[in-house]
Amino acid sequence: MIDAYEGFVGKGSKVCRKLLYGDFYDLAKASVRWDVEHMEEDEAPTRTLPEWVKLEYSHMLTLISPVSHLHFTSLSTTSIPPLQAHLSTRPSSSHAHLHTSPILSLLSSLSPPVPITRVCLLDPKAPKPLGPEDGELFDWFLYGGILGDDPPRDRTAELRKLGFEGRHLGPVQMTTDTAVGVTKIIVEDGVPLDKIPYTVSIGSGDRKNKAYVPQDFPTIIFNQHESIEMPFRYVADAGGDPILPPGMEEHLRASLDLGIDDL
Repeated sequence: MIDAYEGFVGKGSKVCRKLLYGDFYDLAKASVRWDVEHMEEDEAPTRTLPEWVKLEYSHMLTLISPVSHLHFTSLSTTSIPPLQAHLSTRPSSSHAHLHTSPILSLLSSLSPPVPITRVCLLDPKAPKPLGPEDGELFDWFLYGGILGDDPPRDRTAELRKLGFEGRHLGPVQMTTDTAVGVTKIIVEDGVPLDKIPYTVSIGSGDRKNKAYVPQDFPTIIFNQHESIEMPFRYVADAGGDPILPPGMEEHLRASLDLGIDDL
């Protein structure tokens, strides 16, 4: 479900989720909210989001809990309609809310307003790692939607200076959708950061016979002549492959001639 923000607070949502999912659903963790403060520039001349950004944003909706709400803040007015159209084509039972206002404006507009002490900023420079106990300390988890600078430029500093308490997800940079998925695994599923399986190379050719080796920066192999190393850490699926957004591998292959900075 995608909609413009219309004052959703979620008051009473724990009761609704109990009715929908039964007592097995941890109601203390059911009220988690997610926010991506968009910090990427729009693609000229259309003033919309690049395709790979839309793929990562839609992927987030499949990584969080089915009844969760994911907010995208600081979007441009021109980027919202095509992003909304893109998200509408993606299967997901979670909910997206698209805003032009920044995160602080969103938090203050809620009824009651959300204090920043209940918001955790995922910050590579935070002194403490994220842990399962943080699911009880925070109601919101905030990300800088910078989608992986290589090398990192610490644009999270723009959010850090606003006073949010921070947690890190380890020393290796992740894409924003991976960071959202890892946070969900930790604070909702209760899996410690050091127990999460990370990636191996992925080969679309002789996949069964390939000797996979765990690595922080997996190489996506399209054929014996074409491959691309991703400068980010990914969570591994059951087969050891990186969990990429649906459509991302095809997008990368089609974009090989452009260079990674043009994707």
